[in-house]
Amino acid sequence: MGTQMVFAWAMIFCLAIPPVYGQYYSKTIKAGARVEKMTRLRFFYHDIPSGKDPTTLLIAQANITQDFFSPSPYGSLYSMDDPLTLGPERTSKMVGNAQGLYIALSRDPTKFTAVTYADFAFTTGKFKGSSFSLFSRYPLTDFVPGPDIIREMAIVGGTGAFRMATGFALFRATSSNAKTGDASLEVDVTLYHY
Repeated sequence: MGTQMVFAWAMIFCLAIPPVYGQYYSKTIKAGARVEKMTRLRFFYHDIPSGKDPTTLLIAQANITQDFFSPSPYGSLYSMDDPLTLGPERTSKMVGNAQGLYIALSRDPTKFTAVTYADFAFTTGKFKGSSFSLFSRYPLTDFVPGPDIIREMAIVGGTGAFRMATGFALFRATSSNAKTGDASLEVDVTLYHY
């Protein structure tokens, strides 16, 4: 009888412990006052889906939406690792890269629109090791937009010097090719961060 009683108390004790240790630890403390900073950046972004060394690759495409007259058929999913440079030429000094995904959304083969997620990371200079994240819709545009057309996209986060960043990026085409889909864009970024 005594052995059964000890066993019963041992079982009760063992069953009572997991709820106590199974709960996660949390402690909320009041954050001190932080000073918000604003940083403005200007660089050039080169999206190159053609040639021997493309920076953008088609990774999925719906069979029912194939459009051989469009460089980016509706529903196509692309991965990218595009260079960021100081100047408009692809041979300009590289300062980082934009890595991410975008999906083409225009059913009109003469237009381009996409939902884009990209992480813009800097590999040199003052912001080396820092990045910001863009998650936004690239508004409907012609495949060969004029230099006066500016597209705005949302910045939703960042790391390093841009931790907790919000803001916007303005894209303006400096060159584009409707047949190949190659494009170079000037990017003006305004970041608010701590």
